[in-house]
Amino acid sequence: MQEPAKGDINSFSLLKLVINYKNPILIVLAVTALLSYVFTSPYFITPLYKSVTILYPTSTNSISKALLSTSFQAKRDLLEFGEDEQTEQMLQVLNSNKIKDKIIEKYDLMSHYEIKPNEKYRNTKLYETYEDRIKFRRTEYTAVKISVLDKSPVVAAKIANDIAELFDSTMNNMRKEVSLKAYQIVESEYFKLRSEVSQMEDSLNKLRRLGIHDYESQAEMMNQQLAIELARDNKAGIKALEARLKILADYGGDYVSIRDNLEHERKQLSQIKAKYEEAKVDATQNLPHKFVVTSAYEAERKSYPIRWLIMSIALASTFVLMLLVLSVIDKSTVRLTQKKSLNGMTTGTNLQKASRQYKKA
Repeated sequence: MQEPAKGDINSFSLLKLVINYKNPILIVLAVTALLSYVFTSPYFITPLYKSVTILYPTSTNSISKALLSTSFQAKRDLLEFGEDEQTEQMLQVLNSNKIKDKIIEKYDLMSHYEIKPNEKYRNTKLYETYEDRIKFRRTEYTAVKISVLDKSPVVAAKIANDIAELFDSTMNNMRKEVSLKAYQIVESEYFKLRSEVSQMEDSLNKLRRLGIHDYESQAEMMNQQLAIELARDNKAGIKALEARLKILADYGGDYVSIRDNLEHERKQLSQIKAKYEEAKVDATQNLPHKFVVTSAYEAERKSYPIRWLIMSIALASTFVLMLLVLSVIDKSTVRLTQKKSLNGMTTGTNLQKASRQYKKA
């Protein structure tokens, strides 16, 4: 007859073990189920409700470059979703203390999480509880999911939505620190250059009042006319032309210098004015930095604890542990029985030997 495989023997042994000890197993499992049910009740574990909001970052960082600039080579659509880089930036900002501290202060989470003010490591416990109940993760579609667990479904939904709103204000505040300083620098340079251009224009107007409008053409024409008057021997005309030429000689160089510098400065002023307008928009205006795909709402059912899951794990663990313990006990019992049988057989053999020796004697 073919011997059963080792796995079959083990399975049969376990089944036999369960049958032999079914009553103790059922009693322990029933007690485990009862205890699991009791200790997962609201009297022992505070039920938590979950609210979720999903965001997409925008692809645009600068308002001026998105709306005003005509030379921005890498300009993106203002309505385009952000990519990996923007998603990582969003996660970093959401995990920052700038948002965390505002949420803690607004909802008084120290008392809301029932942390005593005189507790030794109260701040550490506060931040650990915050990070345990408020989580941010990147989804497979490059969005960011904000999950909030709280004993109040109303508070959970409010915190999730407030964090989404705080992302915009935090991003705008961080950018304002830089854009405002940049605006002040550009503003100072713009008004300084505009004042210089205005002074140069005033100086040029004074020279024009002296009769200097176009130095090169005027000098050429006057020299030609002077040659004609000299040929005619027109002394009055010669004297008048010489007076005009003297003015050109005295102020012509200044006119040319101011005119050329003014043309250059006007180009510079046009360029810096464009930068000034862009910096002003960045410093004074705001745009959302997110698209809200899903807003948080009040949960109707608790998300933690999951009582059926806890009970299932407890029952499975208890059952496996009992099988191990009963297996050890059963093996010990079998070995003890076998030992007693061997001792009995040895005793019987000794008695038979003693009886034969007595008869011989």
